[in-house]
Amino acid sequence: MKPHPQSRRTLRCVLVGTGSVARLHAQAVAAHSRAELVAVADISVDRAAAFAAQYDVAVSYGDYDEMLEEQRPDVVLICTPPGPHRVQALAAFAAGAHVIVEKPPAPSLDELDEMRAAADAAGRQLAVVFQQRTGTAAAHVRGLLSSGALGRPLVAVCQTLWFRDADYFAVPWRGKWQTEGGGTTLGHGIHQIDLLAHLLGNWSSVQGRLFRLDRETETEDVSTATIVFEAGVVAQVITSAVSPRETSSIRIDTQKATVTVDHLYGHGHENWRITAAPGFESEADGWAFPDAEVRSDHAPLLRDVFDALLDGRPLPSTADAPARSLELVAAIYASAAAGGGIITPEILAAHPTHRASFASPVVDLRA
Repeated sequence: MKPHPQSRRTLRCVLVGTGSVARLHAQAVAAHSRAELVAVADISVDRAAAFAAQYDVAVSYGDYDEMLEEQRPDVVLICTPPGPHRVQALAAFAAGAHVIVEKPPAPSLDELDEMRAAADAAGRQLAVVFQQRTGTAAAHVRGLLSSGALGRPLVAVCQTLWFRDADYFAVPWRGKWQTEGGGTTLGHGIHQIDLLAHLLGNWSSVQGRLFRLDRETETEDVSTATIVFEAGVVAQVITSAVSPRETSSIRIDTQKATVTVDHLYGHGHENWRITAAPGFESEADGWAFPDAEVRSDHAPLLRDVFDALLDGRPLPSTADAPARSLELVAAIYASAAAGGGIITPEILAAHPTHRASFASPVVDLRA
């Protein structure tokens, strides 16, 4: 039997925004046997041309809309700062393309709602890059938690302790509510918050606070939050851009074990540990990680998205639920604006300000 013509199709991909993260997208496309990067665009014609030459891309543009009109791609990879994501995604859907967008997918929930509605209207997919969900270790732990093999999850800690110096915030669009959308919670903490929610599911309440401790920025450089999940798990979350010894970590204590992952920007099996509670040591052999390892990265995420698009399947769990972690971030900001009050999904769904903007008062404790 001959293969269906769809199975022989190659996805024609274009990329907009040739900054540092774009190289990971280009490498992921090159690693897939049925995807091809046919064009790139950047507001700097010279940067676009240099990127195209480095990654053997045939055409480069200084105008995004011109690229869409001439190339009519299957997939648009959006690697720009958050501000233009909505406009770029809507243009891609209007051109008939699927969209894979870097986190955060938008600087507001309202804008993300528009992007999702446009995708649905066009019959296209919107995938968000939260690469911390990927890898065999995360998939294994998620399976153990969802199956009940570790008992009921009880309490969690989520830490994003990173260091960004003054030069980092000197970039014109960074550290401003209008152009970046938020501070370290949105720009950095969202990675681990997303992984935490990927492992634990939907949330039921959030209380948060924002602080400015050291950096010259409109937004926060530290935040704290307490998240309660629908399953009854209580999680304490801290995000920082002022921590010299950097780490990204999650700890989940269940009835039978403690699960931890400690890494920085990516994880493999060696970063994860499952410690049995007293009396459950005999079950630990059944929790062992698989022999074959895939580390967290852009490549497995884009691979799975490309495969789903080619096969006409729904997006994989590593790229679905585009609003969940952004809602958690929005709830932290909304709570801070309410003096640390409780925000529920119902409150957030009808919030008068924080669906349109995350701008919030920040407690300034700088000397």
